[in-house]
Amino acid sequence: MTGSPAGLTLLVDAASLIYRALFSTPDTVTAKDGSPINAAHGFLGMLARLIVDHNPDFVCCATDEDWRPQWRVELIDSYKAVRADSGSAQEKAEELLAPQMPVLFEILEGCGIAVVGHPGCEAEDVIGTLAEIAPGRVAIVSGDRDLFQLVRDPKVFVLYPRRGVSKMDEVNEDYIEARYGIPGRAYLDYAVLRGDPSDGLPGVRGIGEKLASSLVARYGSLDGILEAATSSNPGVVIGKVRRDIDYVRRAAQVATIPTDLPLPDADLARPRQGPDASLYAVAEQAGLEGALRRLVEAMTG
Repeated sequence: MTGSPAGLTLLVDAASLIYRALFSTPDTVTAKDGSPINAAHGFLGMLARLIVDHNPDFVCCATDEDWRPQWRVELIDSYKAVRADSGSAQEKAEELLAPQMPVLFEILEGCGIAVVGHPGCEAEDVIGTLAEIAPGRVAIVSGDRDLFQLVRDPKVFVLYPRRGVSKMDEVNEDYIEARYGIPGRAYLDYAVLRGDPSDGLPGVRGIGEKLASSLVARYGSLDGILEAATSSNPGVVIGKVRRDIDYVRRAAQVATIPTDLPLPDADLARPRQGPDASLYAVAEQAGLEGALRRLVEAMTG
């Protein structure tokens, strides 16, 4: 990644925010030909607001090249399985997004905003690697709590949307400790035990949020919990982990966000100049000229 160390790097989980924009922006927002452009319009507005509010020196939009990677499915076959069903909400959303994504990415790239993905990986995986190497402090913008595992005071924090991007929680280690009653860097361990049914990860049978929290707080980490589970007399609660120990080990691999993907070098420096005039013509046809102007004003202001 090019650019010298500076203030703030904004890593945007584009997959998460575009999905939110699809349902928060009315489908009456259309291109000149009448086709829906609401998700792209809403996302560009969110990005402009984020740049104005946080004034980053570096910006990147991370994308899903594969929202259900095969390597994760091979570890746990229920991973996001419901979303892959015919007629699922995910399938319907993809149908609505498909015609909007090419012009959205054309506008982002035409503005000089880096859009980064990686084959066989989700946006969170790209963010995990970029957060490791990004200059300055790193703000991750995502509605996916899986990214809480990347929080590292004082360098990396998560901006978690509560209402669009106008009201957001700043998730640091203190937030995680207060919200979940666990060490600030132990969110992954907690999430593996608790599970995430929306992602097809059931968690350890008989262990919900409170037990998961108490186990992580007591033993400090998943490694400590697994060590106790393999002892000669684990006890009733730890015995639940012992019973599902194979699942726990596989779920830990599925849930862990990699930080060492071989990403190509990308210039994440925030653009300070407007795009070529030709991009405004593209945006006008797509019904995004106003959204583009607001984004350019945010970037160059």
